[in-house]
Amino acid sequence: MSKPTVLVTGGAGYIGSHAVLALKDAGYGVVVIDNLVTGFDWAVPEGVPLVRGDIADQPLVEATLRDHDIKAIMHFAGSVVVPESVENPLKYYHNNSAKTRDLIESAVRVGVPHFIFSSTAATYGTPDVEAVREDTPQRPINPYGMSKLMTEYMLRDVAAAHPMNFCALRYFNVAGADPQGRTGQSTAGATHLIKVAVEAALGKRESVGVFGTDFDTPDGTGVRDYIHITDLAAAHLLALEALIAEPTRNHLLNCGYGRGFSVLEVLDAVDRATNNPIKRVMAPRRAGDPGQLISDNGAILRTFPWTPHHADLDQIVTHALAWERKLGERG
Repeated sequence: MSKPTVLVTGGAGYIGSHAVLALKDAGYGVVVIDNLVTGFDWAVPEGVPLVRGDIADQPLVEATLRDHDIKAIMHFAGSVVVPESVENPLKYYHNNSAKTRDLIESAVRVGVPHFIFSSTAATYGTPDVEAVREDTPQRPINPYGMSKLMTEYMLRDVAAAHPMNFCALRYFNVAGADPQGRTGQSTAGATHLIKVAVEAALGKRESVGVFGTDFDTPDGTGVRDYIHITDLAAAHLLALEALIAEPTRNHLLNCGYGRGFSVLEVLDAVDRATNNPIKRVMAPRRAGDPGQLISDNGAILRTFPWTPHHADLDQIVTHALAWERKLGERG
């Protein structure tokens, strides 16, 4: 039985391009739609159709779904910078909520049966538990998290009313790059800590800001659960297979390793990898940043046959550095 074709929104971006590789490696047909505002056409592998456009362009999206006989959507397109969401909330409700509503409506009209959504641990806000589970109350403290939670609600309601099932994967901090060096985090001005740190280690930035040194954590800096991008892409593949196998079942699952590292511990790991200490600039907390966010990943381990292969901070940093060097060679 041939594998279905999957539409990957934002497939020219960081996480989306890794999902495209995972799908392609597994023998699925793949089509990418991306407006290339933050993505890169060269990040889409040869042989994968790239539709240049916006997910809110319903005639374009619906024609793409029909022309390629799309049976599933992996939705990554959106805005992801927490402080920016606090400063410009309407951008986030437009890009992440309103446009996704249009995408879901297009999927319903055409009859796409499966939808996998790139959600976030930011939907939990500042939880009062050490490791958050899927049933931990969702109280976002920034518009980014709220815009993603609104999509989870939309998908829940649409799946109850239409023949579509969905999986929302709540990411913790995604980092690293494809171990084969085929793609990685390439966005200019990225705010992800490991991306920023490896840029500084290679002389692309003068220093790294440490935003908040007075959190209630062991060293006072923010603690996060860092997940390797390749393990995350593998989780999406398993989510797709689960949706196909049980078309009446939906999933809401955390994607993390269940272990946290502080900002200073991450910077120490980058220093170890390069033997060249990064300049650290201590700064006040940023609006919308919780002190600690770590996953309880028991549910995904029970639900999918997911075995993380890169759950090692030093390996994540090594792959991120290798990609950053490759980007430098691209000019």
